[in-house]
Amino acid sequence: MNRPVRRALRRDPRLLVRLAAWSVAETAPSLVVGLAVARAIDDGFAAGRPGTGFAWLAVLAAAWLVGAAGARQVVLAVAAIVEPFREDLLGHVVESALDRASAAGHGPGAAAVARSNLQVELARDAFASVITVVRSFAFTVVSVVLGLGALVPEVLALVLPPFAAGVGLFLLSLPAMARRQREFLLADERTAGSLAAAVGALRDVTACAAEDRVAASVGARVAEQAAAGRSLARVTALRTLSLAVGGRLPVLLILAGTPWLLSRGAGAGVVLGALAYVTQSLAPALGNLVQGLGISGVRLRVSLDRILRPDVPPGPSSPASPALPAAAERPALSPVPPPSPSPGPAAPPYGPAAGRVAARNVRAELRGVSFAYGPHAEPVISGLDLSIPEGDHLAVVGPSGIGKSTLGALLAGVLRPGAGRVEVGGVPADRLDPACRVLIPQEAYVFRGTLWDNLTYLAPASREEVDAAAREVGLTALAERLGGYDAEVSSGALSPAERQLVALTRAHLSPARLVILDEATCHLDPAAEARAEEAFARRGGTLVVIAHRLTSATRARRILVMDGASVRLGGHAELLAASPLYADLVGHWNPATPQEPVP
Repeated sequence: MNRPVRRALRRDPRLLVRLAAWSVAETAPSLVVGLAVARAIDDGFAAGRPGTGFAWLAVLAAAWLVGAAGARQVVLAVAAIVEPFREDLLGHVVESALDRASAAGHGPGAAAVARSNLQVELARDAFASVITVVRSFAFTVVSVVLGLGALVPEVLALVLPPFAAGVGLFLLSLPAMARRQREFLLADERTAGSLAAAVGALRDVTACAAEDRVAASVGARVAEQAAAGRSLARVTALRTLSLAVGGRLPVLLILAGTPWLLSRGAGAGVVLGALAYVTQSLAPALGNLVQGLGISGVRLRVSLDRILRPDVPPGPSSPASPALPAAAERPALSPVPPPSPSPGPAAPPYGPAAGRVAARNVRAELRGVSFAYGPHAEPVISGLDLSIPEGDHLAVVGPSGIGKSTLGALLAGVLRPGAGRVEVGGVPADRLDPACRVLIPQEAYVFRGTLWDNLTYLAPASREEVDAAAREVGLTALAERLGGYDAEVSSGALSPAERQLVALTRAHLSPARLVILDEATCHLDPAAEARAEEAFARRGGTLVVIAHRLTSATRARRILVMDGASVRLGGHAELLAASPLYADLVGHWNPATPQEPVP
């Protein structure tokens, strides 16, 4: 569990050196505060030399300015350590979820999504907080000890024993706190899962008159989480005791020992300086450590445990909860990292993924296919029969919400039909080797890395092959603007249209012979959209385009019009005469403004 933390800290020793150097600057006030106060009083104001007093206060002010500059650089140094740590965790979560999904033959489920979005972010934030507070605590304690030793060494005997006792008491409470925090997070996951499932099935719950049963089940989860929260609160009360012993008791001891300090030659300024060291530096540092490790440290440990031990179940869901739609749980692209270079997109040069079957061809057959999002929901697709021969170019049009994306997900094997069968090359679509097909959704995925890594993610390729695919799809100008294929890219740094160009080129380079574009060009202008679709049509294989604009339909060899309970298949001229819906859609299309999307 500590391996990711150690790897992050050892990744680049120069970052640790940089962090330590700026930490010295940040804790400069902790080293100077007591000494400056003592000298300003004893050697300055109390001795009738106000100039000397103000000079020592100016030294303290300068130390605060140095500390402020150091604090800014510390934040940047911590970020440089933490962000790669987050990327490592996210990569582990994604790879583990996809490996389990590939082996099991179904989507990774909501737990993997929760770990990807919640646990990784919790771990990243907690790791940053832990680095910050532990580093600050260590440097502050060293600064205070040096300052007190220079000011009045005798006071260390009054300060260090209770301070060490407070730190020890807190550290002893950490294991129990970690257990309680883990129990609370697990209870929180179960509550969130139960509520999400209940909200997603409200119509079914009402139809089955199961309101009381679902309310009782969700209520039990809420009560369980409340009990875990109370248990955690009782353990965290020990933090208050450790703060009192380590941060407040030294102040009392200094005040009680003032006569002894005065008898050993210390002045009033020295006593006040010692109190400044404890109240302005040592006690706040302990408070930050207790707060940081007591919350963020425990959260980091629990989050890493949840990420690195995916077999730990988050708890059963509500008995009345329906299965969530698999489309929301399955990644749009199913990558299969190949071990050897690909000669081109004509055929996969490597074996099928575990538990999957490579098809001899990509002829798609749907027979009696029905699908509904829930056992009691109206079917989105009902009794559909469709044949898509290999090499076909099919456009799918119809009103929004009619089931076009659902059809694409069924062809890709992302969804399983409730009735009937979907086969590609004689292989059930959900068992098809992912290398045989690629589905590009409307929201294209670009991960943080080089442009080259993003383009060759689904299959290795030579520079010539990447250049050719970029020219075909229309990515060349973007690649040049970014600075070449070695340029670092991320989702947030690219526009939606640019992300779509990257995803389209990636798919063009893949070995997949079945390509499904689910409004994958909706952010492109009409000319760029036409260029991309024509590139895939020339590429070979089977192309299914879920149309965003009617111009996509006019470029296709065949058009499938989805109209609720009925579908029609044919060419453009044929459908104008046979399909009132298609004729109506075309009637609302103005060729002078081809940007108009299909409703």
